[in-house]
Amino acid sequence: MKKGTTIKGLAVVLGLSMLMAGCGSNNAPQEGNQPAGNTEAAQGSVGEQVDHKIIGIDPGAGLMKATDKAMKEYGLSDWELVEGSSAAMTAELTQAYKEKKPIIVTGWTPHWMFSKFEMKYLEDPKGAYGKDEQIHTIVRKGLKEDQPSAYAFLDKFEWKPADMEKVMLDIADGKKPEEAAADWVKNNEETVNKWVEGIQPAEGKKLTLAYVAWDSEIASTNVVKTVLEQKLKYQVELSQVEAGPMWVGVSNGDVDGMVAAWLPTTHEDYFKKLGANVEDLGPNLNGTKLGLAVPTYMNITSIEDLKK
Repeated sequence: MKKGTTIKGLAVVLGLSMLMAGCGSNNAPQEGNQPAGNTEAAQGSVGEQVDHKIIGIDPGAGLMKATDKAMKEYGLSDWELVEGSSAAMTAELTQAYKEKKPIIVTGWTPHWMFSKFEMKYLEDPKGAYGKDEQIHTIVRKGLKEDQPSAYAFLDKFEWKPADMEKVMLDIADGKKPEEAAADWVKNNEETVNKWVEGIQPAEGKKLTLAYVAWDSEIASTNVVKTVLEQKLKYQVELSQVEAGPMWVGVSNGDVDGMVAAWLPTTHEDYFKKLGANVEDLGPNLNGTKLGLAVPTYMNITSIEDLKK
């Protein structure tokens, strides 16, 4: 063994009063029809600039729980964590970035927004978000005996943040997830062949994988599905759910596995409750990070700055 929802689509709309204030810098990247040069700094505190709102994702996500905890630790009682979805959050960010407006979002790495936009994490001196995490592969008990080929591949599957970000960015730029995944598999034949080396094809056996609708997990799960189908001849069904049902599905055997478990912090509660009923195949990706993120043109460096 190696090393270590349904989204509700709630709209998140920033107040017009917030959008009237810009925040810029000499080094801010120019995009679209945005004029070059300096932009006037927004008046008032950072909180006033963004209407004391942090733009979040789906309410069941571990990142939202971590952010709620961080807000308490930093005494941000007058701030609101806006629930929505990953897609709604990135839509808000894209619009704000285009107009060089201030915005604070819940961020995680790997994510395409750090490749497409110039972004930075706010420093977390209290360590509220914990240490950097890993994304683990979790499978149901008995998969090794029932589906040895799938088990062997899932145990070998491991890639790098840059690989994941390439698939995510292709999806963000308009490719369908299955198309972006297939392109990555085609262009990374050497890596893929190492994953499946010596594994016997399953010839039509069925497999179900669960995932949460984070851009990162959409990318990784579709790549795994593509390899299982193209190289090992499985019939793979994907089940998009929230984090809780994902873990429950694997633990009770309704789902064969997932490559979307963020440990040790984001999914800590689920692992403590259900870890004994699943098999952890270890990390498939190292180098993740959670926190609050802002465009680099914003003159703010730390979560503590939000109290000013």
